[in-house]
Amino acid sequence: MVPSVYPTILYEDPKAAIRMLKDAFGFTEVSVYETEDGGVAHAELAYGNGMAMLGSINRDTLLAKVMRGGGPVGVYVVVDDVDAHHARAVEHGVEILMEPTDQDYGSRDYKARDTEGNVWSFGTYVPSSCG
Repeated sequence: MVPSVYPTILYEDPKAAIRMLKDAFGFTEVSVYETEDGGVAHAELAYGNGMAMLGSINRDTLLAKVMRGGGPVGVYVVVDDVDAHHARAVEHGVEILMEPTDQDYGSRDYKARDTEGNVWSFGTYVPSSCG
């Protein structure tokens, strides 16, 4: 079964986090995409049928920017109908950080902040190793 929820965690030192997750907790490195300067743009680590996505908090991306002022975690959730999901969130007064957007990698997604400041991303992207 393909997981529907992928925790997204940004770190000051993502390479050290990857080592710790692999060595101390038994995660398997699925992929690591580096930035031009050797940092981590995006990484996928699997454990069982679940997966965590992580990267650097020190990048100039929308997610990194909103996480700097947000809660301690971001979570990515796969949804079938991004626009309907977004409409429901708006209907319930959720703070929207990014409206539904078609991404260059094929996903359609949006970002929202919960009442505790955590950042939630909802979209159609499923990491390649899961589906």
